[in-house]
Amino acid sequence: MFWVLLLLLAWAVAGAACTRLCLATVRAAAVDTDTGQGHDLTLYEAAFLSGGPGRVADLTLVSMARQRRLLLAHTGWATVVDPRGRDEIERSVIGAIGPEGQSRIAPVRAAAAAADAVRGLADRLVSAGLAVPDGARTTVAAGVRQVRGAAMAVLALGAVALLMPAPSDMPRSLVALWFALPLALTLSCLAIARVEVHPYSRWASPAGQRLLGTLARHADGDGGDDRTYLTSVAVRGIRAVGEPDLRAAFAHREPYGRD
Repeated sequence: MFWVLLLLLAWAVAGAACTRLCLATVRAAAVDTDTGQGHDLTLYEAAFLSGGPGRVADLTLVSMARQRRLLLAHTGWATVVDPRGRDEIERSVIGAIGPEGQSRIAPVRAAAAAADAVRGLADRLVSAGLAVPDGARTTVAAGVRQVRGAAMAVLALGAVALLMPAPSDMPRSLVALWFALPLALTLSCLAIARVEVHPYSRWASPAGQRLLGTLARHADGDGGDDRTYLTSVAVRGIRAVGEPDLRAAFAHREPYGRD
C-alpha cells in the first residue's frame, strides 16, 4: 500500500516543521522580559528592528532628501547636494553614491545597507538583546513558513494518495481522514503561533518588538513634525512616504535580502 508510505512522509514533514516552530517559540519566550527597559530607540535602531539593513538605508535616503541634502529623482537617481554626512550612516550613503555625486538609488541602497556602520548598529542591538543574532535570524518567522510549507506538502501528498488506485481494503474517505490528522497538526501549530508569537519578526527580538510597539503608537499620532514623519518611515518603510515623487524614486530600488 503505497499510500501508507505517503502518509508516513506527511507525518515526518509535519512533525519536523512543528517541532522546529515549537523550539523557536520556546527560545523566544525565554528572553529576559526586562531586556530593553529604559532604552529609547533611535530612528536608525527602529528602522533596523522593523526592516533590517535595507530599511536603515531607506530611512537615511528619505531623511537626507527631506533636508534637501540629497535629491532623489522620480526616475530612480540620487544626487548629492551636501557632501558632508552628519553621521557614519549618512557618510556611507554619500560614499556609495561616489565621487561624481550621482548614482542610481538601487546600488546606493545596497551598498549603504551592507556598510560597516549598519553592521555596527546591528551588533549593538544584538548585544542589547533587542535584535535577533544573525545566526538565529528568522527563527520563529522561518519556523512559521516551514509549517505553512508542511501543510501544503501534506495536502499534496494526500491528493496523490487519493488519485492512486483505491486499495481494496481501505475506503478513500478513510485515507483522506488519515491525511487530515497531520494537516490538523500543522494548522493547529499555525493557529497557536498566530495567537502567541505574532507578529513574526526577522530582525527584532521580543524585547525589541515591545519597544517598536511603543514607538509605532507614537508614529500613529497626529503630529506632523519631521520626527514623527521619519518615525513612520522607520517603522513602516517606504509606504509611509507621503510625497508622490519621493515614493516614485524608490520604485526603482532593488530588494535587500527579504526585508
